[in-house]
Amino acid sequence: MTTMMRAVACREPLPVTDDECLLDVELPVPEPGPRDLLVRVQAIAVNPVDYKIRQNERPGGDERVLGWDVAGTVVATGSQVEWFTPGDEVFYAGALDRPGANSEYHTVDERLVALKPTTLTFAEAAALPLTSLTAWEGLFERLGLHHDLLDETGSLLVTAAAGGVGAMVGQLANALTGLTVIGTASRPETVDFARRMGAHHIVNHHRPLQPQLAEVAPNGIGHVFSTAGTERNLATYAEVLDPLGKIVAIDDFEALPIGLLKPKSISFHWEFMFTRSLFRSADMDRQRKILTQVARLVDAGILVSTATRDLGPVNASNLREAHKIMESGKAIGKITLTGF
Repeated sequence: MTTMMRAVACREPLPVTDDECLLDVELPVPEPGPRDLLVRVQAIAVNPVDYKIRQNERPGGDERVLGWDVAGTVVATGSQVEWFTPGDEVFYAGALDRPGANSEYHTVDERLVALKPTTLTFAEAAALPLTSLTAWEGLFERLGLHHDLLDETGSLLVTAAAGGVGAMVGQLANALTGLTVIGTASRPETVDFARRMGAHHIVNHHRPLQPQLAEVAPNGIGHVFSTAGTERNLATYAEVLDPLGKIVAIDDFEALPIGLLKPKSISFHWEFMFTRSLFRSADMDRQRKILTQVARLVDAGILVSTATRDLGPVNASNLREAHKIMESGKAIGKITLTGF
């Protein structure tokens, strides 16, 4: 195998309109550590974390490779790898404190990896890991829902239901719980996509939410999965949530007046899917198990890929276009890139 590989990297925080914000580079092929897989990257997907790091991080003159949604083929394994062998087709999101996968080859801890769904292409599979892990952990670990009790009743509000995470939350909650899923969306195309991804009702986030929610969920809301607008919507959440209700949030904001939640004893939870890998938690292998279950649900026809647009090969020009679409806030589902 060659010792050098093609990759796309950033060197300094620049706007997406600057051709230097992402660059085509050549880098050494990485060596797998004891628990690592060396993966030939077949397809990637783009997430908000990619452009947020590109906008804000200063690599200090070094080249930072982004990209945390991957599908590819194992080509080599570390000395302590237990679950994979060369030739396995895999998918994963990886770790934020290691190089990303916008490169021909990538190393990843096997505890974060699962076998790719056999019914999906590499691009379709690459769209799933980060968002399905976020959705699964948020629903079943942070909100404490039970994915084996379909008789669980009540309503779940998910914001930006046509986005990458929102679309997976809708699918998982619809398929694995008995909850009524209420999504927020505003454009005809996002409303349609959110419904196809599992939302039973849609409310328009450009209009006051409380009266719309009172109409579609007259018995109240038990859970909120806030993928966007948490700071703006917190007072509404406090009003519409049932006593002892729960909120899980994944977006970024400056401050949050959580005192609003005290009268109803509403609990607030963070979901950050990179926590396990960043802190090398004892249950890091949980992500392998979650992705394995997601793959089974896909191959059983219960879940579908949220890939909606493939921009072609992985290169700086195509990735700049992907970042531009993501930064616009108008992306539907997931954007992928395939091959080099």
